[in-house]
Amino acid sequence: MNTTATPSATTTAPAGVERVQADYRTVKRLGHWTTERHIEVRAHRGGVILDLRSPRIPEGDIEIRLDLDHAWVKVLVDDDADIDSWDLRFVRRGRVKDWTGENGSGRRVRLLGEIRSAEVRVHRGGVATLSALFSREFVEEARKVHKEGGTPSIPDPGYQG
Repeated sequence: MNTTATPSATTTAPAGVERVQADYRTVKRLGHWTTERHIEVRAHRGGVILDLRSPRIPEGDIEIRLDLDHAWVKVLVDDDADIDSWDLRFVRRGRVKDWTGENGSGRRVRLLGEIRSAEVRVHRGGVATLSALFSREFVEEARKVHKEGGTPSIPDPGYQG
């Protein structure tokens, strides 16, 4: 599986919108990768991991507009996040998998758009941290930070240490 975090996976977007495209590959956006609250994801037979735990994302609702075809999106959020999939349209089979199934009183993440034979996976709290830790991007960042000093941002972007 080809994993990339190159700028080519992000297309030019209107101001205030972050775009991520994954066709036949997996694209990971971990740690402090954006400061936008509006994200567009387009994936065809691929996957996208979006880390929305960064304190650099301004306060307010986060809106994720999806266009998925035989693809998946994994969203890493805090324990108390409120996942709103009311405006998400399912064509053929598809679902939003949230193991806890409980929305909190924290930041609201709105899922919009259309998914065709696809799914959205929500990872909260510790599971989100583990998802980020078990990635090639974390190992690369940890090596870089070890040489330069500091703390990796991928496991817990909110950590102020």
